[in-house]
Amino acid sequence: MGWLIPRLLATVLVVLAGALVGMALGAVSHWPAVGALLGAAVGALLHAFFDALRAHRFMDWLRRQHEGAAPRDAGFWGEVGYRVERSVRLLERRVDSEHARLDQFLSAIEASPNGVMLLDANDQIEWCNSVAADHFGLDPQRDRRQRVTNLVRAPVFVAYLQSGAYDDAVSFAGPGSRGTISVLIRTYGEGMKLVLSQDITERERNDAMRRDFVANVSHEIRTPLTVLAGFIETMGNLPLTEVERRRVLELMSQQTTRMQTLVGDLLTLAQLEGSPRPPADRWVAVQRLFAQVQVDARALSAARHTLNFNGGETAQIAGAEAELLSAIANLVNNAVRYTPSGGNVDVSWTQRGDGAGELRVRDSGIGIAREHLPRLTERFYRVDGSRSRDTGGTGLGLSIVKHVAQRHGGELEVTSEPGKGSSFTLVFPAPRVRSSEPATQPQQVDESIDRIGTA
Repeated sequence: MGWLIPRLLATVLVVLAGALVGMALGAVSHWPAVGALLGAAVGALLHAFFDALRAHRFMDWLRRQHEGAAPRDAGFWGEVGYRVERSVRLLERRVDSEHARLDQFLSAIEASPNGVMLLDANDQIEWCNSVAADHFGLDPQRDRRQRVTNLVRAPVFVAYLQSGAYDDAVSFAGPGSRGTISVLIRTYGEGMKLVLSQDITERERNDAMRRDFVANVSHEIRTPLTVLAGFIETMGNLPLTEVERRRVLELMSQQTTRMQTLVGDLLTLAQLEGSPRPPADRWVAVQRLFAQVQVDARALSAARHTLNFNGGETAQIAGAEAELLSAIANLVNNAVRYTPSGGNVDVSWTQRGDGAGELRVRDSGIGIAREHLPRLTERFYRVDGSRSRDTGGTGLGLSIVKHVAQRHGGELEVTSEPGKGSSFTLVFPAPRVRSSEPATQPQQVDESIDRIGTA
């Protein structure tokens, strides 16, 4: 109300001033009263004119969407302009702040690994992030305000959207059969819907692999257990000769060893998957690994093969010795098992020009068909199941080798051809490979001592 009294006083003063001027002019013509009335009227009109002019400037500023500053007039309109401008600027700052928060919120949703899509009450797309657009095969800009069921025609999704029962998620094949999409819908506001999508292709693949793994383990353990149970029943119910009894005990021992090997490989895999990566500052000599593997390989071969170990005299690998030994032993033992008598098994170490190291196990065995090569490192995958079991394999050896290679930053390369043997190569990166100085030979030491004595 601070503007009311000054405005009234200004009006009264203008009218009085006009009346006085009019009275003075009217006195000349002997009509002072008439002159006073005319002067008051003229003063009131002038005051109203200038007031209307200030109001017009203010309204023009409002019509121009508040461009620039409000008119800086004195009095009532100046006060109105100042207060309106302040309110407008405050509102603009609040709107800008809300826009910034909205942009930040949408940016956060855009960065989400899951898909987010907003639908209005008519199931039209209000907004979606790029992940949801990829899941549903949409264009985030072009498809706005389009009805989602006109664009996503998967029967499972359409039925789920129209059912109104959104307690559980549904899954269906994504566009172009690129994978499996899981969708969950939540309602909000006046019929609005929040559609959350997730690519579960990898999860389903892992679940399938886990189910297959459990089924394979159960099968692999059940087989020797069934054999053992049969032998135990045979020994308990039938009179056996000493030769038959020894044969049964030998077969029972083989099945027990097979189960022990299987359990050992399973524990090795579990340890590889659950333990931290091998240290990069603990060096293991390749020759030391070769020496240990060679003993086991010769015992397994029983002089039926020619075994050659070459290279690696000064080479060292950074990592876990037990893991490296397990990987190399699996490769060499497989080569011995699947190479007929009289064949060759060559184990070699070479260092590439880029510093990486290659440990290659090559055999002259039966070889592997091309279609089996991509699946060789899968758990329990066998090219020939019966033959693998006859040789004592568990189907986990190459899976262990692959895990060891990956944990040491390397990879496993396989080349093979039926009837021409196979080649398995462990490639270790340059940071995990080095060469040590060769040890001084005894003869060189003796010669050095002789030279010193002569001098």
